[in-house]
Amino acid sequence: MGTTAGTPELDTPFWAFSLAVYAGDGVSEECLSLQEQLELDVNLLLFAAYLGAAEGVALTIQDISGASAAIADWHGEVVRPLRRARRALKHPSLDTGNPLRAADATLRLQVKRAELDSEKIEQAMLWQWSRQELGSRTRSDGALAANVRGVLEFYGDANAPCPQLLKAAAGYKAK
Repeated sequence: MGTTAGTPELDTPFWAFSLAVYAGDGVSEECLSLQEQLELDVNLLLFAAYLGAAEGVALTIQDISGASAAIADWHGEVVRPLRRARRALKHPSLDTGNPLRAADATLRLQVKRAELDSEKIEQAMLWQWSRQELGSRTRSDGALAANVRGVLEFYGDANAPCPQLLKAAAGYKAK
């Protein structure tokens, strides 16, 4: 884990949910595919799933837009550049003929940790936003599927399939 591990204000129930659900069968591949296809922010998708599955809070398209706006600068200026850097470092660190392979691999690992830390901070930002904006919402049946569909609609494809995420989120039990 990176430098933010164990930081209480970052260790939210949403983070615990994300770690558990993302590790579910096929979930990471499904989320990354949606990220590539729709330029979707996986954290926003997980956030919507968390609110629906764990809290029963249904989001409107305005809620999704507001949550996205709350993290837009951070995501665009920190998360995405770190992801690009990590991806750019992948090829040199795999080249067995590269005399700097070990140094490249070490730097890639450090950037990967920084990327994970930036995602954890983004999730904490979403958590804080939800506590301020959604605190008085009542529970709603069907919130999980509706929220996930809403995020997919927000990114332009309400019918994009994500059965693995829905299954893992529906089966999530907080520890």
